[in-house]
Amino acid sequence: MIDIVLSTRCARKLKKELRAAGRNEIGGVLAGEHLGDGRFLIKDLSVQRDGTPCRFVRDPARHRKFMRRFHLLTGNNPERFNYLGEWHSHPSFLALPSGPDVRAMLSEIDDPEQVATFLILLIVKLGSDGGLIGSTHAFRRLRMPVRANLVGDAGVAVREEAPIAAPGPLRALRRYGG
Repeated sequence: MIDIVLSTRCARKLKKELRAAGRNEIGGVLAGEHLGDGRFLIKDLSVQRDGTPCRFVRDPARHRKFMRRFHLLTGNNPERFNYLGEWHSHPSFLALPSGPDVRAMLSEIDDPEQVATFLILLIVKLGSDGGLIGSTHAFRRLRMPVRANLVGDAGVAVREEAPIAAPGPLRALRRYGG
């Protein structure tokens, strides 16, 4: 299992940016540190603020520049500090990947120039209490995406968005008098 740990600094940054964005989706890339044993710490994240209430599309050139800077700041040690994946917000929807989100991540992991063995997609939003709600999924070549554990660093509260379980067909029929 993969554990994604949200650092205190990145949690504060996300909350600030999500409040400023309001109903518009925003996003960027995740820069992380490999802590060992399937644990990764989100050390930094870029922010692109030009989404709409229903859509966010990242600008690759902007995020390449961000990653070059991250590598310089971490001593060009890609085995430990590297690109971890993508993030964006769903302020008006569940903090779970949509169909277009999944297709975009599968396209990215299947890109011949992609050297990572997996990529993380973090979807976040603010709860009614102002706290973070999110989910993380890992995307690998030729495999279905899998849920990763999302946890906060010491003192960081983040609630994982639970998937909606659709009622079985018989239960649904009974509920609606069928």
